[in-house]
Amino acid sequence: MLDHGKQNLLGIRLDAVDYEAAVAKIIAAACEQVPYCVSALAVHGVMTGALDRKHTFRLNQLDLVVPDGQPVRWGLNLLHRTQLADRVYGPTLTLKTCEAAANLGLPVFLFGSDASTLDRLSQSLASKFPRLQVAGVLPSRFARIEESECEEIARKIRSSGARIVLAGLGCPRQEIWAFENRERIGLPILAVGAAFAFHAGELSQAPEWMQQRGLEWLYRLGCEPARLWKRYLLLNPLYLTLLGLQATRLFSLRPERGIEPGELLNYG
Repeated sequence: MLDHGKQNLLGIRLDAVDYEAAVAKIIAAACEQVPYCVSALAVHGVMTGALDRKHTFRLNQLDLVVPDGQPVRWGLNLLHRTQLADRVYGPTLTLKTCEAAANLGLPVFLFGSDASTLDRLSQSLASKFPRLQVAGVLPSRFARIEESECEEIARKIRSSGARIVLAGLGCPRQEIWAFENRERIGLPILAVGAAFAFHAGELSQAPEWMQQRGLEWLYRLGCEPARLWKRYLLLNPLYLTLLGLQATRLFSLRPERGIEPGELLNYG
């Protein structure tokens, strides 16, 4: 188990952990039934926080922020000598958490995406982990909703008997939702993004050799160029530039630059 604690990467406090440490922290919070917000950030997620000081604040209030992308892992190793041998990939973290939850009888709740994806995801998880209990599912509205509706979603999750919530709303909405609903849900929340679509069989994952070499972005760009070209072709070079500046100590974004949001966005 590897856990070097939180380290600054472009102003975002990322946890230099491996899968074993991350799952252990999530399961401990689930057993204690306490709030615990988790996000797996690739380059896009890190840059979303680096470029928005309010989102810097949100991400830095989450309990566990793991390096989802290889370039993020490389950044932690370069800047802080964390010697992480692997990233903590959101889809894999989802499966490892579900496996541990199934073994311990901890029910999970699936929130986000749409009804058809949730149905396929539930079937996929059931086939992989027959002992896993899915306490409930609820699709996203993909819109801002009223405070009363946010309370109703939280009530449904709490009353379901779930001990872990998997949230698939897309980045950065899922991190915003986790930040804003941490206390009212009062359970571990894993913001796992594309894991829903991957495990539902709706999106294909990059070949292992591309993942290991940090080229997953190129594979996804080829699959969805119209939607993803700005994300990868603009943010990736900027990430490398800012990482180089932090490594050479010419310029560094600090976590303290975050600004507490003045209002709730109430995504649901």
